[in-house]
Amino acid sequence: MLIGAHVSTAGGLANAVERGIETRSQAIQIFPQSPRMWRPTSYTEDDFAEFREAFSDSPIEAVAIHAIYLINCASKERDVKRKSLTALTHALRVGDGIDAVGVVVHAGARKGEPQGPSIKRAGKAIKEALSRTDDCPLLLENTAGTQGPLGKNFDELADLMEAAGADGRLGACLDSCHLLASGFDIRTPEALAHVVEEFDAKVGRDRLRCLHVNDSKVPLGANRDHHATLGKGELGERGVSVFLSDPSFDGLPAVVETGREGHAPDRKHVELAKRLRRRGLAARKRRHRRS
Repeated sequence: MLIGAHVSTAGGLANAVERGIETRSQAIQIFPQSPRMWRPTSYTEDDFAEFREAFSDSPIEAVAIHAIYLINCASKERDVKRKSLTALTHALRVGDGIDAVGVVVHAGARKGEPQGPSIKRAGKAIKEALSRTDDCPLLLENTAGTQGPLGKNFDELADLMEAAGADGRLGACLDSCHLLASGFDIRTPEALAHVVEEFDAKVGRDRLRCLHVNDSKVPLGANRDHHATLGKGELGERGVSVFLSDPSFDGLPAVVETGREGHAPDRKHVELAKRLRRRGLAARKRRHRRS
């Protein structure tokens, strides 16, 4: 598992690598532009080359991109549809430029519209963004179960991928906070194993390319998206250690997105995640010896 942090690109794309090194990240995640603005950041081929050089000289092994929050591929509004497609295409082109493991995206929200047509619209937009770009995978993130956002369960993730043409570049990113909030109990090895089995049956384990490691301020099945600092929420240190030590997740980038209130994660949060993974692996080993 490649544990790391979401880091800033302030001052230049390549600066994200230095920030990843400072946080002792094995994987990093970045935004391709300001996450709450439509205007894209105009990176050049020189920017991409500078990033790739810094990345290759670093101990970091993977970089993921998180598409901006404004994207709603399921929207019926012409302006939102156009801007969403432009932003998603831009994110994928940045991903191509820096050899990202994928662009993580919240597929969209129904906004009161029926689910079936909303999934169809989202799939059409995703398919179009893939057709405009080269190789970077697009990773659909599971949502917290709030009314409207698509992807709250594995059936919806599978339906979205099918609507987008089931392209080989399509994958998934699972967020630990969103899983718990949407009703998936992942706090014990047995419970998490059942969740992973369901994901494999409905979406496919080979589609899982990235993890978001966040605690939750809300309890199981609360259907609200409120991240908590690792170990300080409803998952707690034990639940996070279970999530980080599942053998099905070996080798995946696992990105900590939440630092102390109002701040990005820093080195201590990455180091905590690494310690919790070691604790979880040791606990699993003890359980195996007793069984």
